[in-house]
Amino acid sequence: MAHGAILAWAWALTLGAVQRAQTGCAELGRCCPGRDLTCISRGWTAAGFSLGPQPCYCDQACSAAGDCCRDYGSACPAVTCAVSEWSGWSRCVEPCTVSFRVRRRQVLREPRNGGAPCPPLEERAGCVEYWSHQGVECKQALIPALITTGAFRNGRKKRAVAHERKSAGYCVMFQLVTITVGCLQIRAPYTQWMRYLTQGHVVCVLCEPPALDMRSLRCYGDGKGSRGDQLFQWQALGNPSCRGTWKRFQQLEACSCPSVHSFLFV
Repeated sequence: MAHGAILAWAWALTLGAVQRAQTGCAELGRCCPGRDLTCISRGWTAAGFSLGPQPCYCDQACSAAGDCCRDYGSACPAVTCAVSEWSGWSRCVEPCTVSFRVRRRQVLREPRNGGAPCPPLEERAGCVEYWSHQGVECKQALIPALITTGAFRNGRKKRAVAHERKSAGYCVMFQLVTITVGCLQIRAPYTQWMRYLTQGHVVCVLCEPPALDMRSLRCYGDGKGSRGDQLFQWQALGNPSCRGTWKRFQQLEACSCPSVHSFLFV
């Protein structure tokens, strides 16, 4: 009995020493990014039981290395990145030419301890402004008209009901004069319509809100006031290498473009 009591007393002292020596991440007060060999403590490791306190780590790489302190998960929880809502779109970076606009969002909380990284903080979208930043109208002959397939009209109408109450728009007939080979070198599903652009064909292009400018009640790039033989530039939305020239054929105030060779001003 005496011998057993002595062993129990010695074991209790040993456990007490272990408990006092065990610190872990909470008492270290650090949670380190990446692999940081200075982010070290002593205590029980998450890998399993040991006879005494061992060196253990509180850095992000300890999970893969298998040498995290046992309290790493509670003391250093993963925190994902948090971002703000998107800002509004900027104006086109350059007016009177095919350019792009930008919107941004800010980081509200940085990721920590292996949390999900931040998503992209900037987006760009193609655009054309037909007025300079000083309010001067651009010369139409210098600016390509942005067009897209008429199949997108249904989605557009849902977003532009208020504008349509002011003007129903109009159609312009153009004859395609030149077309770049970039119209055929396409892969994305939303650009397949560009394959049907054919030199010499007459196409119908619909001008309606939101492409319809409320100041002039027309779409820029429609060739209004041009001579019969004057060439204007056009460019397909979503594929900058698909572009060409066309001649204005006629304008129809009340129109319905056919399903074939039907396009929209953007």
